[in-house]
Amino acid sequence: MLKKNEPATGDQIARFLKLTRATIRSDLSVLTMTGILDARPKVGYFYSGLEKNPGLYEDIRSLKVGSVMSNPILVTKETSIYDAIVRLFLEDVGSLYVAEDGRLVGLVSRKDLLKSAIAGSNTKETPIATIMSRMPNLLTLRKNDDVLDAADILVAHQVDSLPVVDKDMQVIGKVSKSLIVRLFVDTLKEK
Repeated sequence: MLKKNEPATGDQIARFLKLTRATIRSDLSVLTMTGILDARPKVGYFYSGLEKNPGLYEDIRSLKVGSVMSNPILVTKETSIYDAIVRLFLEDVGSLYVAEDGRLVGLVSRKDLLKSAIAGSNTKETPIATIMSRMPNLLTLRKNDDVLDAADILVAHQVDSLPVVDKDMQVIGKVSKSLIVRLFVDTLKEK
């Protein structure tokens, strides 16, 4: 798109991709930092002419979720909304995974907690079970899934993170947008 229509603003690129500008912000950052795109204030983005590195593509394509996942932050259904908000900020994460005996039963996001707090609920008394998204309506990953596929799911569904579970639905890790961006930036800087 940029080769044919440069310069293009972030909003134009987002419309072309049928995504929001916020969704592609980190992607544009990575593409600019790696030299694939050039950005000029009040003008837009330009394609820099850098061709893709097939070796780099294979490096990223071969990565598995299990090799990059981070530790999940688990809470129980009884955790109060207030305590969940505190934990979210102390751990500096966007989502908390709700588990019973280590098994995934739900997820509560920053947005869920914000909506509840704004609605005026009694955050110190109300358990997160009342606002969490529940299984089986959650997207999950397995440790042998491709990292690139995980990134695609994060972008397509506009979620901050995905829990990594084993065959018994035990939560063993998580993959977040921040982790994916950091991985891509580190990989691209190495090459």
